[in-house]
Amino acid sequence: MKFNFFSLSTILKKFLFFNLIIFVFLGIWTFLYFSAIKPDLIENRSNQHVRIINNITDHINRLNIKFTKENVTGFLVSKRFLFQNLDRVQLYDLNSNLLADTDTLDLAQDIFIKSQTVQETSIDKSDISIDTKENLKSKNTITFNTESYVKDYSKKKNTNAKLVVSETINNNFYVMTINSVMLEGENNGYIVVSEIANDILVAVDERKNFILRTVLLVALVILIFSVFLNKYILKPIRSLVIYTKAIKEKDVKIDKHEKYLLRKDEVGQLSRSLNEMTEDLYKRINVAETFSSDLAHEIRNPLTSLKGASEVLENTLDNFKRKKLIKVISHDVERIERLITDYSQMLKDEATLSRAKMIEIDLSNVINSVVEDFNSDLLNSNKNIKININNSKLNGSKLNVLGVESKLEQIVANLLDNAVSFSPSNSKISVISNIKKENVQLIIEDEGPGFNEKNIDKVFNRFYSNRPEKFGEHSGLGLNIVKNIIELHGGSISASNQSGNKKGAKIEVLLPIYK
Repeated sequence: MKFNFFSLSTILKKFLFFNLIIFVFLGIWTFLYFSAIKPDLIENRSNQHVRIINNITDHINRLNIKFTKENVTGFLVSKRFLFQNLDRVQLYDLNSNLLADTDTLDLAQDIFIKSQTVQETSIDKSDISIDTKENLKSKNTITFNTESYVKDYSKKKNTNAKLVVSETINNNFYVMTINSVMLEGENNGYIVVSEIANDILVAVDERKNFILRTVLLVALVILIFSVFLNKYILKPIRSLVIYTKAIKEKDVKIDKHEKYLLRKDEVGQLSRSLNEMTEDLYKRINVAETFSSDLAHEIRNPLTSLKGASEVLENTLDNFKRKKLIKVISHDVERIERLITDYSQMLKDEATLSRAKMIEIDLSNVINSVVEDFNSDLLNSNKNIKININNSKLNGSKLNVLGVESKLEQIVANLLDNAVSFSPSNSKISVISNIKKENVQLIIEDEGPGFNEKNIDKVFNRFYSNRPEKFGEHSGLGLNIVKNIIELHGGSISASNQSGNKKGAKIEVLLPIYK
């Protein structure tokens, strides 16, 4: 079985895994860098030596100096400015014999002075000898065994390539470079440049300390970020995941993690959205369960009536009774059909609103369009009912709301249809629009009998009907469908009877203003 790390791991594990990769990379890079620091600095220092060597060789060639002890020593004395910043320069012949050494120049300068007189002194020669030996000893501290390195270098086939040696002696770090002395295209000997290069060790230590501090700082930052990531982001997400799993498993004891709901960042927004979605989901489930139960109950009555009528119809020979039973059956079928149609429409409305994109709409235009259609309807004309629009309180303000235009039209149409059905002939219906605080207000008043005060709180319930004489023609879902659409738009609806001497029903709709 192939292991897939990324499919099985949490975000924190992935983050730590990538951090581990980064640290491994940084570790390898640090090791390679540490390994290269000292050789690079030594190589740079050796390149400086090579430039000095080339400069000395060029001067020897240009001045046509013979490569002998006397001549080479004289050259070093006269041209010490060429290597004044160096600790030591040595010249060897092809047999690895020392010809000249800058460490002894101060002691040997008398060989170049041709004095005609000799002055006697009382100084003991033994004292001079001792003093000279002490000076040599102090001058020539323990350094490289250059002679052995020169012999090894002379044995190489390619003596044009430099030899670089570095050693620590008596707590001093020395760098030495050996190269051939090429005069007129021929190798005449060897030149050795060496110096105390403790600054290289200091530079190496400084760079190592800097890199180590940087790596430790990066590690500390990543550690702090990991703790922050886990505590403030990943832990809440894990809790929300547990929350969703509990919802899936229908765990009623689920913790809603209210501490995350109070956060003002993205995690808080996610928590609140998830909580709202969950509550809405449970609400929809409860509504669906309740509605299904109510629908089953409402259908059961006409089905029982259908069954009884069909059984009686089968056994009766009386034409009058048969016609009456057929009418009952037709009535019940119509009732069931209306229930199913309105129920399907309600589900369709909810699905449409959940998918549809709400846009800014001027409700005044919707009202004018629907009222115009109703006024031109022949049925309304036969009843001689007039629908009037009253927007005098707007003062030119627009009734901008956020919604789905077709559903807003359905709201106005259903409310007008309900008002028309209850209105007597030769009456009028008033459609009043206004702005009330932060809402668009729509009021529809008719001159019908109004609502039964005892049942006025039930008019928006499913399957409630205030017209028993027309039972079967209406499902009792009309106002409930309107209420659902309005609530899905973030609004509210209420019913009352007109006050004072006015007779009739009053429906008030409030929808949030879109600014």
